[in-house]
Amino acid sequence: MKSHGKKRAMGVDVGARRIGIAVEDELGLLAHARAPLDGRDRKQAVAAVIEMAAAEGLTDLVVGLPLDLRGNAGEAAKKAQAFAQALADAIAIAKGATPAPTVHLFDERLTTVEAHRRLREAGKKQKDTRNIIDGVAAATLLQAWIDGQGSKFRE
Repeated sequence: MKSHGKKRAMGVDVGARRIGIAVEDELGLLAHARAPLDGRDRKQAVAAVIEMAAAEGLTDLVVGLPLDLRGNAGEAAKKAQAFAQALADAIAIAKGATPAPTVHLFDERLTTVEAHRRLREAGKKQKDTRNIIDGVAAATLLQAWIDGQGSKFRE
């Protein structure tokens, strides 16, 4: 479903094996987790993210940047930066008549920790969360980004 002029975003949580995905609702209020993508083939994952963004008319791709507690970029942050750059490069190459989404890096320290906490509070055991933790982490980072954007009904 394409948006009608409103800005909407996708949260992207880059992991070693899976890429968590979340999408902002039509009102710009809440982030909703989606099924994760296989992250082992980065080229294929980049194409899948761009395809999803186009299909839903998304204007922003928010890639989580997992800095350490001191704000330093470790190996995971470097992989997220490389994925964000691959997205931006692929969007620039494919840019056509429709507005292309903007790629943002967003500090996502502790989002996976927060996602695990939320799932525990919901009564989920850690072994039962493997298939959903990536989407919940993406929703957590996207929700933080949405909340930081100001107006909930972004135009």
